[in-house]
Amino acid sequence: MKDVKDLMFGELDQYLFGQGNHYAIYKKLGAHEAKKDGAEGVLFAVWAPNARYVSVVGDFNDWDRGAHPMEKKGPLGIWEAFIPEAKEGSLYKYCVNNCHGYDVLKADPFASSSELRPGNASKVASCDGFVWEDQKWVQDREKKDMKEEPMFIYEVHPGSWMKHPFSYENPQGFYDYKEFAHSLTKYVTEMGYTHVELIGIAEHPFDGSWGYQVTGYYAPTSRHGSPKEFMYLVDYLHQHGIGVILDWVPAHFPRDAHGLAEFDGTCLYEYADPQKGSHPQWGTKIFDYGKNEVKNFLIANALYWIREFHIDGLRVDAVASMLYLDFGREPGQWQPNVLGDHRNLEAIEFLKHLNSIIEKEGQGAMIIAEESTAWPKVTGKTEDDGLGFSFKWNMGWMNDFLSYMELDPVYRQYHHNKMNFSMMYAYNENYIQVLSHDEVVHLKHSMVEKMPGHIWDKFANLKSAYTFMVGHPGKKLLFMGQEFGQEREWSEERELDWFLLQNPLHASMKEYMKDLIHLYRQYGCMYELDCREEGFTWVNADDNTRSIFSFERNSCKEEEHLLFVCNFTPVARMDYRVGAYKDTKYELVLDSDAKKYGGGGMNEGKQQVYETQKEAADNRDYSFAYSLPAYGAAVFKFVKPKEEEKEEEKEEKPKKTKKVSKKK
Repeated sequence: MKDVKDLMFGELDQYLFGQGNHYAIYKKLGAHEAKKDGAEGVLFAVWAPNARYVSVVGDFNDWDRGAHPMEKKGPLGIWEAFIPEAKEGSLYKYCVNNCHGYDVLKADPFASSSELRPGNASKVASCDGFVWEDQKWVQDREKKDMKEEPMFIYEVHPGSWMKHPFSYENPQGFYDYKEFAHSLTKYVTEMGYTHVELIGIAEHPFDGSWGYQVTGYYAPTSRHGSPKEFMYLVDYLHQHGIGVILDWVPAHFPRDAHGLAEFDGTCLYEYADPQKGSHPQWGTKIFDYGKNEVKNFLIANALYWIREFHIDGLRVDAVASMLYLDFGREPGQWQPNVLGDHRNLEAIEFLKHLNSIIEKEGQGAMIIAEESTAWPKVTGKTEDDGLGFSFKWNMGWMNDFLSYMELDPVYRQYHHNKMNFSMMYAYNENYIQVLSHDEVVHLKHSMVEKMPGHIWDKFANLKSAYTFMVGHPGKKLLFMGQEFGQEREWSEERELDWFLLQNPLHASMKEYMKDLIHLYRQYGCMYELDCREEGFTWVNADDNTRSIFSFERNSCKEEEHLLFVCNFTPVARMDYRVGAYKDTKYELVLDSDAKKYGGGGMNEGKQQVYETQKEAADNRDYSFAYSLPAYGAAVFKFVKPKEEEKEEEKEEKPKKTKKVSKKK
């Protein structure tokens, strides 16, 4: 336990925080166990520059507002108090007598833990002392270029993935972090996912917000346990080879009375200008990205999750809402910037600053943008006027893909470009192909229910859709439950419908996805060149009348390449011929129509290796024939032959005769 003098706010802390560069500010603000003159207690510190006075109230002083007043230190308005009566597990709040002269009770913005909702007090909790066993994982992460590594993300909401049966001790049935660690790790390891993306980890008061209305940016939600138990979850996943990404929400925060809103009676964390400081659509507050202390709060928070909890990446929510002053606003509800356009220049600089710091000090962690517009260079380098993100969600591809898949197959031929248009911009950014939670809520239907036709058609459609998605360049993300054909829309109030796995259609769907994900990880051509044009080749992108797509994924070495064929109609093509390389054998390595995947088994018992013939198809001189089932998807492995130009030249050129000189 540190001496209180080592934790108190000093002149250097004041300077760095005022400059917005105190990236370990969470070690000074908040509640920290300490010793003072040999007595153990807790040092509390909070930023409230416009408060008239501040005191600490809690279960250690019967919530008496006058028992433990805080002392204001320095020009920035930091308030401190050492309280011997407080200890690990104590509940507390700050009683802020604000600039208007009345008291408000506020949760600690830097608290590392919170009371289980519906209570909203902060809780004294130490993050020190946890014994990490993932050192090799973190060291290896720093050496990797994730653009060239496999990344298949399982998006998970811990509160509704699985639940315990109702009990009075745990009426919501929440798994604790340790239980969740074991169950989740076993499942994602079996399925082959490389990463999990966790929704709703930062503390939030309302379950229905899914964690996107954050009141405790530094506190893992108490729904599932303590900060150290959350550390156990991350450590356990790392030990089993699974990366951990968190949803992170620096775009806005809720108006809850105990939260950040008007913290000291003024717009401390949010913009004071109502046209900039609130989201009219969401009813939330917007951070003031021009204020150094606010930027410091957010950047230090990002580093906090990476440093203290070993998080492998942050997915930044609603980036578009940060970039545009007119986001969600009608004319007259916003004012142009000093340059006369609609960009939020302060938010842009904040994002560049954030990403540059993560790149330098993030130990190889990623930062991923959910950005839904065509903003240029989201993943471009900051020195080249890019925003500096590691990856960007490919929302354009997702919208086109889902729009196409929801069509009756008879109309798909007229919308063929929805599936191939994404290759026009696939290398403008470092993309992640996503089918997230947002696409299976609010009457949008689950993935399988989006598919047209009868039940068999829906599952066959979905298998082909997933195959196309996995074959497309870019990293991958799939929301929980969609891998086995969850039928109901997702709700945070109940667990996934795991009972569906008793149905052969759902069980075979899960089996297909497992094999598809393992195939993705098995072959380097599926991820090594995701961000480079040479990694993908269309074989036939224009077969709209039959709604068939064929393409190749290429490796950067002399290894096997993969050929994908996806049929998006209920018509079997018994004589389907696909363009190929000459003198090459194609081995069928995945068939969505196989009986074990719930298909009809059209090619069961037939040859699995196909030799090319000199018959033109798809603008290639060679091809091979394959019986392509209705809604069938097939993946073939082949070795691209080396060019034999010299041999061909020898055959084509006439033999040279030796000249013999005539003697006179």
